[in-house]
Amino acid sequence: MKVAYYSPLPPERTGISEYSALLLPALRTRMEVDVAKRGGRARGDVALYHVGNNPEAHGWILDQLRREPGVVVLHDFVLHHLVAGTTLGRKDGPGYLAAMEREGGVAARLLGLGVIDGCVPPLWEVRPEDFPLCGEVLDRATGLIAHSQFVSERVRERGYKGPLWQIAHPAWPRPAIEAESLAGDPLFGAFGNLNASKRTGRLLEAFARFRDHHPGARLVLVGAAAPDVDMGIRAAGVADAVVRHGYVDESRLWSLMAAADVVVSLRTPTMGETSGTAIRALSLGKPLLVSDVGWFSELPDDVAVKVAPDREELTALTEAMAKLADSDTRAAMGEAARRLAEREHDVERVADQYAAALEEAAGGEAVRDAVLQQVAAAAADAGIDPASPEAGRIGRALDEVEL
Repeated sequence: MKVAYYSPLPPERTGISEYSALLLPALRTRMEVDVAKRGGRARGDVALYHVGNNPEAHGWILDQLRREPGVVVLHDFVLHHLVAGTTLGRKDGPGYLAAMEREGGVAARLLGLGVIDGCVPPLWEVRPEDFPLCGEVLDRATGLIAHSQFVSERVRERGYKGPLWQIAHPAWPRPAIEAESLAGDPLFGAFGNLNASKRTGRLLEAFARFRDHHPGARLVLVGAAAPDVDMGIRAAGVADAVVRHGYVDESRLWSLMAAADVVVSLRTPTMGETSGTAIRALSLGKPLLVSDVGWFSELPDDVAVKVAPDREELTALTEAMAKLADSDTRAAMGEAARRLAEREHDVERVADQYAAALEEAAGGEAVRDAVLQQVAAAAADAGIDPASPEAGRIGRALDEVEL
């Protein structure tokens, strides 16, 4: 089988480019992969499209999906920013209005007109979760790969009836890297873009409360920051306990994350994404402090403390930090995190699941039927009764390989 592979790739600064850089070597040990150059076309028995919400990184991929349907890896359920960028960003107002009307009828179309006229704030900034605009992608998908039950349920609710495979986000192997020397007892770390949707202001407020009782605590913030973040640090009165870094390269990111006692990954609303930062934290054996939304809600309780982004969020965050201040609690959660990464997110396991999904998409139903017939014939020739324990064991083995 040959796969035509469409994805952003390094050096593009996107989580999905890093995802593909991790996944591709494992896929290439299982099948032939033709990777499309940006804006170009690849050849294969089946096309695989990595679709995310960034129009700069994924606009050309959406264009190719429109020309040639294929299997879609839906990294974000909400694609409003992508659709706006490939319509309004190209001066195609009617295309945006058509997407809005499809999403919510005439009322949504009128909202879209308000956006174009400047009477309504850009919906991709203020209400993207209310208008996911993923319908066209679902229509063009001959199969869909999702990373979470959250996204799987949402696409079915949207009427998608095609093949759907839920495959975990692969984990990076723990790198042989020295942790950066940073003070803090404990040291919390937040990594990635720092803005309102990542709850940075609320995190700073909670950290200020927590530090009243834990004066040795420190917070490291790493990533591109909204203009008001530095002001928020000063307003919270924690400037002496916060270490700030902008964008850092991959090696430095691992080093800073390895130094943290707890990795914080808050957000609301969720776009249906899976966090590469959180996956890296699992690989490092770091306990997580996350918002109780989307994929994050599906993390086991023994690896993540979850806080609902509601009216009690500030108090709950402060209490969660107090819980994670205990070194024994962190050690137990860290060990559980490491085991989870090795068990559920191993890149070889993920690549096996991709291969099975792509084979099925390329005609694997016929192959599966043939394999099952051969297994059944061999079992009959060996004298195995269908009601016997041996037949049960064969059935369980077939289940394990999704046959």
